[in-house]
Amino acid sequence: MAERPGRQPRRAHSAQVVRTERLTPHMQRVVLGGEGLADFTADTCTDHYVKLLFPPTGVTYPEPFDLQRVRDELPRAQWPVTRTYTVRQWDAEHRELTLDFVIHGDEGLAGPWAARVQPGENVHFMGPGGAYAPDPDADWHLLAGDESALPAIARALEALPRGARAYAFVEISGPEEEQKIDSDVEVVWLHRGARPLGEVLVETVRNLEFPEGRVHAFVHGEAHFVKQLRHLLRVERHVPRESLSISGYWRRGHNEDGWQESKREWNARIEAEQESVSAA
Repeated sequence: MAERPGRQPRRAHSAQVVRTERLTPHMQRVVLGGEGLADFTADTCTDHYVKLLFPPTGVTYPEPFDLQRVRDELPRAQWPVTRTYTVRQWDAEHRELTLDFVIHGDEGLAGPWAARVQPGENVHFMGPGGAYAPDPDADWHLLAGDESALPAIARALEALPRGARAYAFVEISGPEEEQKIDSDVEVVWLHRGARPLGEVLVETVRNLEFPEGRVHAFVHGEAHFVKQLRHLLRVERHVPRESLSISGYWRRGHNEDGWQESKREWNARIEAEQESVSAA
């Protein structure tokens, strides 16, 4: 989202790539570190995210990196492009920030970068943002999403106390994309295979026998199935808005630039439509 006129952007963080790891055929881990993370923190939300800043092809920025200077002195076409990624882990003691990237070959911007980046390379980013953490007073938890939501779901599960009641559903392409998560909650890995993205996830949540008590739900991923699950939870299951963290991380046919421009309006419209149905 572009900065509003007259608004001063927050200072960007600078870091260096410490190491990388291919977790699964389509998930790449990149660990960042360095002195530039001295004032970084991400320990209040399990869906903390950062916005990586990628310069357009052929553009380099003077160091130390100053986003305001870039925007003041360079034409808009040379401003960095942002891509949003969940903080998979923040190790404050060692100042290491872990980010996981979904990889689809040469498709996209951040995925190919993560697949080829080497230790020692510089990275600039904004953040963190974030708003969700599992409510300790909830009777049970529902976490559902696709690959893009897996880092946040995994972090939430690892933050839950042992013995917490939770249902976690993650839709992935196949068994080769399953990951080990340090939690006593059993993740239900849904293999979509050739089925449309989100179909098996929506079907599974719909068939879940909801326990008694108050649920705290986290539902994120591709916008189309998020819309369906929002309707299921808000209209059919009457889950209060304040008990939901639900939003489309991405939308088929849109890159992040196009989706972020319309996301807030789209979410507001869908919420209003479903509120009117719920009230009817």
